[in-house]
Amino acid sequence: MRANALAPYRRITIKIGSALLVDKTGKLREDWLDGLAEDIAVLKEGGRDIVIVSSGAIALGRSILGLSAVALTLEQSQAAASAGQIALSQAWADALGRQNIVTGQILITPNITEERRYFLNARTTIATLLGLGAIPIINENDSVATAEIRYGDNDRLSARVATMIEADCLVLLSDIDGLYTAPPAKDPTASHIPVVERITPAIEAMAGGAASHLSRGGMTTKVEAGKIATQAGTAMIIAKGTEAHPLRALIEAGTHTLFQPSTTRAQSRKRWIMGTLAVAGTLQLDAGAVRALMQGRSLLPIGVTRITGEFERGDTVGITDPEGREIARGLVGLDSDDARLVMGKRSDFIGDLIGVGNRTEMVHRDNLVLIGAKEEASHELG
Repeated sequence: MRANALAPYRRITIKIGSALLVDKTGKLREDWLDGLAEDIAVLKEGGRDIVIVSSGAIALGRSILGLSAVALTLEQSQAAASAGQIALSQAWADALGRQNIVTGQILITPNITEERRYFLNARTTIATLLGLGAIPIINENDSVATAEIRYGDNDRLSARVATMIEADCLVLLSDIDGLYTAPPAKDPTASHIPVVERITPAIEAMAGGAASHLSRGGMTTKVEAGKIATQAGTAMIIAKGTEAHPLRALIEAGTHTLFQPSTTRAQSRKRWIMGTLAVAGTLQLDAGAVRALMQGRSLLPIGVTRITGEFERGDTVGITDPEGREIARGLVGLDSDDARLVMGKRSDFIGDLIGVGNRTEMVHRDNLVLIGAKEEASHELG
């Protein structure tokens, strides 16, 4: 018997498509959603963090507003999303509430995952909800997004979210049980692919188009989502979601396709901070702070002796020792004005200086890479 497909993963992002949540008449598939909620409760009881990326707002809103089930103008889509987001959020709150799970709604637009300040704020909100035992329900904010600024499908959005929160695995529930050598609806000889070690042009060529009138994408967008996820160190699973209890099926080793991550999350994060982000400023440390960093701790304001440059929260800064040698880089937790205000100060005084509720770390250890690890990280990344 094959193993539980979800067993290796602690933090899981699950993407739910419109065609799974909403039937052809525009009504919510309540029984299916209740079954999924039961599956999610089992995963949570097993110690997993779960984040949901849910489509369905426009599909539900169409029915609520009496709009066409096929073609909508941009304005009608935005209006349908506005009405449908309320219904969608309530549906998730009701279904998971019956499992004694609290939900929180987060509406995402592309700038939130592309601009570091918004990225960090969204990630912190999601992490806080997870820490409180809640499940974030995330969707693209279709009520204000235009065709020019939207993600265009929730497969790619779910991949962005999964990488943003450093999920171990992204599960795309679909109307098909994984990737085939060709679209099985068109080619009856197509064979199922259980594992994709690397997304190559040949793998991309196997994807087909959208299969449902409620879908914006098909296997093509799922493979593109796989590229986003796996390159950031997140595994991705495509599994069939149309039947009852789709996550239970994965737990019981149901058929699926696993896209293996191309790097570990730590390697991907090191590469991002070390190689692709420009340094906006510099923080010089005293000897005690240098020792703390070498021991894997966060950088606190008390250890900072000098700040150069102008930066905003989420920018990359260089971190130097007392002699000015760069020893680390990281994503700074304060803008330069606040950083200068609190540098050299004890953490218990920071609230009086910049307001209670602000972060006390100058650079959190999760957002920091030691320069001494640069050569090792480069070797690991090949």
